[in-house]
Amino acid sequence: MAQIDFNHAKTEFENYLSTFDLNNPKIQLKRVHTYGVVKAADYIGRREGLKQEDRDLALLIALLHDIGRFEQLKVFNSYDDNQFDHARFGVKLLFEEGEIRKFIADREYDEIIRQAIAFHSLYRLPEIEDPSAFLQCRIIRDADKLDNFRVKSVDSLEAHFDVPQKEIEKETVSENVLQAVRDHRCVFRDERRTHLDMWISYMAFIFDLNFSSSFRFIQEHDYINKCLGRMEYQREDTRKAMEEAVSYTHLTLPTILRV
Repeated sequence: MAQIDFNHAKTEFENYLSTFDLNNPKIQLKRVHTYGVVKAADYIGRREGLKQEDRDLALLIALLHDIGRFEQLKVFNSYDDNQFDHARFGVKLLFEEGEIRKFIADREYDEIIRQAIAFHSLYRLPEIEDPSAFLQCRIIRDADKLDNFRVKSVDSLEAHFDVPQKEIEKETVSENVLQAVRDHRCVFRDERRTHLDMWISYMAFIFDLNFSSSFRFIQEHDYINKCLGRMEYQREDTRKAMEEAVSYTHLTLPTILRV
């Protein structure tokens, strides 16, 4: 069984980040997000009663899951994966360029880490035969979504969208995006036409969670209501659409978690 030294990995991660402009709010946002995902992965591991080896590996994957984002921001100053596939680049950086050995010396977990990072932002997981890889892929996907709820509830909307909040508040919600929520499914990237469509698509992450602890995490932090209340919607039809979307996400929370 390989040993994972998270403190060493964290030091190496900070060394990597030091090569970027940490005064860039988008870089800083992703740095904070990384540690938020680590925290969420730790929460899932503890609440689900996972063994220590699985929890340690989940923390390492969480630390590295978005390592490709920083180069994306450096080159494009954008989170748009249509321009730059950050997950694919992260895998290339770690495994083709050999950076993974800075974070963990042993190769035992390489394939699990590679799959977890490669698949963490896909619309849905492909079939994964290895139980350990399947577990880690589900943990990182949930942990990433959980911290994205936090990010969307507190961080600058301008940093997300490169558009003033007042302009976003004037927009409408596309009917096809609202229908996706009614169908209790995540929204495809190419279905989104407005910034508010993107906003709803973030809340729809709840339809792709894997662990009961993830639902509890969202409830404990009241993230759905916080996201709804961040903007003053200028159109009545938009306000009603947002409220309808939120009502469907609330229905997804297991009844046992709503007491």
